[in-house]
Parts: sequence; structure tokens; C-alpha cells
Amino acid sequence: MNIRQLTPRYNVSPQIDPGDMEDLRDAGITRILCNRPDGEVPPSHSAQAIRTAAEAAGIAFAEQPLTHQTMVPEVIAKNRALGADTDDVVLAYCASGTRSTIAWALGQAGKMSADEIVSAARAGGYDISNIRHVLDRPFS
Repeated sequence: MNIRQLTPRYNVSPQIDPGDMEDLRDAGITRILCNRPDGEVPPSHSAQAIRTAAEAAGIAFAEQPLTHQTMVPEVIAKNRALGADTDDVVLAYCASGTRSTIAWALGQAGKMSADEIVSAARAGGYDISNIRHVLDRPFS
């Protein structure tokens, strides 16, 4: 498990395991946001398998599968509503955490400065400076 903090309430990570739930709960995570399509993982790590384990541990679960092609304004808005716009402490995950970071960044465009977004991602271990030019205004 490799939790990377972007803000005090928003974290990202590579793929998590159903067995990670106690550790995630102990780390203060109250909502998991799955950004990884089921087609990328074995059944043991499907969204439903993670959901079942999360809910058994008392952690809320939301799902918004993402690919680079599906990162369109409507999907980014839904992703933000399921994660960053909640009062929960969120862990969004995908294969490496990069898609979850980019989706978060696009969702924060226009709410935070581009410099703040890029800096937060960098502090979490993700270099998204290549999309800085789209972070100066709301993603639409």
C-alpha cells in the first residue's frame, strides 16, 4: 500500500488490495474512489471485490473508472463529486495513481491555481507539469 497525499483530505495510490482495508481505515481513510476499470485487473481486485472489503471495514466506496480517453469534462465533474467534493478523507486509486492524480488536478482547475495543483501533485510524487497549461482555467 502506497498512500500519497495531495491535500489533507485527498490521497491517491496505485492498486489496492482487499486485505488493505484495516490499514486504510487506521490511516483515516473514510472513502475509497476506484478509478481503475475492471478490465485491467483480475477478479480478485475488481471494483466489487474492493467495495465488499471496504464496506465490511466501514469505509465508503465509489467507482468512476477512468481511461485517458474518458477524461472528459462530465466524467471529471462526476469524479470530483464522488471524491474531492465530499467531506470524507478520500483515497482514489488506479494502476499507478497517475490517472487519479490527473483526474483530481483537472477537477481542481479553476478552484486552485495551476501552480498549487502541480505542486500538490509533485509533493505526492507525480509530475503533471506537462498538463499545467490546462489547469489555469476550469476544465470544460
